[in-house]
Amino acid sequence: VAFAVFPILQIVAISLRPGDQLYSTELQFIPDNATLDAYRIMFTEKPFLLWLRNSLVVSLGTALIGVALASLGGFALSRYRFSGRGAALQGILMTQMFPATMLLLPLYLLMRKLHLVDTLGGVMVAYVATALPFCIWTMKGYYDTIPVALNEAALIDGCSPLQAFLRVTLPLSAPALVITALFSFMTGWSEFMVARVMLASKELMTLPLGLESLFTTYQTEWANYAAGSLLVCLPVVALFLVLNRYLVSGLTLGSVKG
Repeated sequence: VAFAVFPILQIVAISLRPGDQLYSTELQFIPDNATLDAYRIMFTEKPFLLWLRNSLVVSLGTALIGVALASLGGFALSRYRFSGRGAALQGILMTQMFPATMLLLPLYLLMRKLHLVDTLGGVMVAYVATALPFCIWTMKGYYDTIPVALNEAALIDGCSPLQAFLRVTLPLSAPALVITALFSFMTGWSEFMVARVMLASKELMTLPLGLESLFTTYQTEWANYAAGSLLVCLPVVALFLVLNRYLVSGLTLGSVKG
């Protein structure tokens, strides 16, 4: 706990220090003459709200698309037996073996041919592609824990396969859907490298790119950077606290099948 909490407390301390005390060697978590100027500057003198809007658009879009595709793909791989199913599962799993940096060049060339470079939509597509394998396996593992008899009963009662999926299977999969949505959201919220390659316009900067812009050749705005880092973390921490009940059940039930 000490190793995990100490860096966060140090960031809090740096964000509260006046400009002439940034390089203090003291370990005070609430420094003398503490000030909230760094937070004021981030909201009034820096385009933090613009970065926040761009990150929200990308992250929410990634989460929605990721949940939609993973819920359908995971259900098909869990419930149906078809030619190439095993190869598809192994292929999806193997994509997780390659680091994202390895895919930057082909991904950039593909997005350029699709005219999606320097657009939030292009970044969204890239994030969905990188997050989808994990999400599909998570959903597939959770669907395996839901009895097939429930779907069969819905079909007997007159539901179509799609209606049985939407009315029976999907509501029972809420914990796994939350896991998928949160993972997809965090992929878009905190990712830096892909956004750095794909986005060139300042008005399209996401939060990680915006914080990186605080580093210049001759000066680093440490207090502003620390304040921005804390502000970036707050939405994700809030999501974890709100969705904690679903996260625990989703991770435990979806990890023992498949």
